[in-house]
Amino acid sequence: METENINAGNLTPTQDKQPKENPKSILEAILFAASEPITVKQFQHAMPGINARDIRKALTEIRDEYQNMNRSFRLMEIANGYQICTRPEFSDWIRKFYIQQVRVTLSPSALETLAIVAYKQPVTRNEVSTIRGVNSDSVISSLVEKGLVCVSGRKEGAGRSLLFSTTDTFLQQFGLKDPSELPSLEEIEQLLSTSNGLESLHNSQEEAEE
Repeated sequence: METENINAGNLTPTQDKQPKENPKSILEAILFAASEPITVKQFQHAMPGINARDIRKALTEIRDEYQNMNRSFRLMEIANGYQICTRPEFSDWIRKFYIQQVRVTLSPSALETLAIVAYKQPVTRNEVSTIRGVNSDSVISSLVEKGLVCVSGRKEGAGRSLLFSTTDTFLQQFGLKDPSELPSLEEIEQLLSTSNGLESLHNSQEEAEE
């Protein structure tokens, strides 16, 4: 039996023969594979031949297609990026599952502290402790370690205390585009097992509005 001679030169990579995929299909594949919001710049790194305007246009078309097809998910802008999320009508089932997961990770005191930071940001450690009525330094440090809260500056005046605000990770975890989409205090209360801190937050917010 003759041995077939194989010319290594014929075994060229197929990268030059890649099929010209539909840009929307590529964007959709990246969105499904990602576990966090993807920015336009990140899409451009994967698709250098397409400009930002065309990427946004394609993402808008994907969003409209999902809506017209009445799928159980939709494309949303979250934390300065794009992510595929479930539709609102499935929120009751998702909330039951999600809240259970959040409770496993965050204690009631951590949730309470996170709510105060979210609604009062930027806020100092002392201000959080005053609202809760208990020292909150360790809880805030824990939230910083989890990436839900970060140092966002220093307060003007004597002492120059550190100011804390929520992060993009916080927005991602709670499915928010920006802080303006925060749920009402009543909805936050449903997540907490204590109410003293939120009652103080209610009073503080009312005083700020007067």
